[in-house]
Amino acid sequence: MATERRIPSKMKGLIYAGPNTYRVEDRPVPDLRNPTDAIVKMLYSTICGTDLHILKGDVPTVEQGRILGHEGVGTIASLGPAVQGLAEGDLVLISCMTSCGVCPACRKNLHSHCQTGGWKLGNTIDGTQAEYVRIPHAACSLYKLSSEIDPKACVALSDALPTGWECGTINATVQPAGRVVIVGAGPVGLSALMTAKLYTPSLIVVVDQSDTRLGHAKRLGADETVNPQEPGAMEKLNLLTDGEGFDSVIEAVGIPATFELSQQLVAAGGHIANVGVHGQPVALKLNQLWDRNISIKTRLVDTVTIPSLLRLYQSGKLDPSVLFTHYYPFSKIDDAYHSFQNPSEGDTLKVGIEF
Repeated sequence: MATERRIPSKMKGLIYAGPNTYRVEDRPVPDLRNPTDAIVKMLYSTICGTDLHILKGDVPTVEQGRILGHEGVGTIASLGPAVQGLAEGDLVLISCMTSCGVCPACRKNLHSHCQTGGWKLGNTIDGTQAEYVRIPHAACSLYKLSSEIDPKACVALSDALPTGWECGTINATVQPAGRVVIVGAGPVGLSALMTAKLYTPSLIVVVDQSDTRLGHAKRLGADETVNPQEPGAMEKLNLLTDGEGFDSVIEAVGIPATFELSQQLVAAGGHIANVGVHGQPVALKLNQLWDRNISIKTRLVDTVTIPSLLRLYQSGKLDPSVLFTHYYPFSKIDDAYHSFQNPSEGDTLKVGIEF
């Protein structure tokens, strides 16, 4: 096909090179392997907190040499013959979850547990921090974008906002007039804040050790923010609920200390939603919680909310662009990683990567 002939033979991609190490390498541009595949020429990508967990060695399924990244927007460069509903040249949003759409898990909307998909990009196959990426099961894993919305902003709909909504807001059973606390003010925690506001709770509190990120939480609509390192932090959190605790607790960090704090903050009859990627065991204090009538839910994002998020964006009810504070060309991806890993240096929240 003519479009395929315009695809170069080589590209650049950022690879995981071992614990705390990454580098940009020249790689062959991926080929179509299956009739359901698409090759997408990347336009915009980003860095996820999960990428940082990979670099720390928390995700053993990621082999050295893997191209990182599972989020992005691009144009279809070539398309397998079995893909329906898409065409070469289409502008598309890439779901962070690959879904066949027909296996038992997909039929239950558990796309993260798809028998031939799930979290593959930047994990078990090469990802989106490269000039081109192969997308398996393209018909169910890509979303054609309207020309009326900003494609750069849509990158947040690949993972951050669906994760905040599904793993955080929905799993924490956020309700009108409820009291919500979000532990962790990174992009996913603040995505939980943005989607929780859709349910009109009476109080949303965001907890984080970074005053920079707490500032972003206030900017995006948190009613109160608390730095747990400040004197009297627990007293303030208790006072905000008159000592009753929070109906919905969203843990969006992924370390033992934040999960323990979540257990301290939950109200009787409340819900704890774990969003963070945990790389080590945590203590579950059932001796204190067994009679509290609480629920604890875990989830890997299934991205089933992407169509709803696109409609909310198009209708003006939600703006994903507010999560991005910095953009970098792919040629300066080292600067992008440094900025994301050191948010207090430049008031950084989420960084965009442009190709």
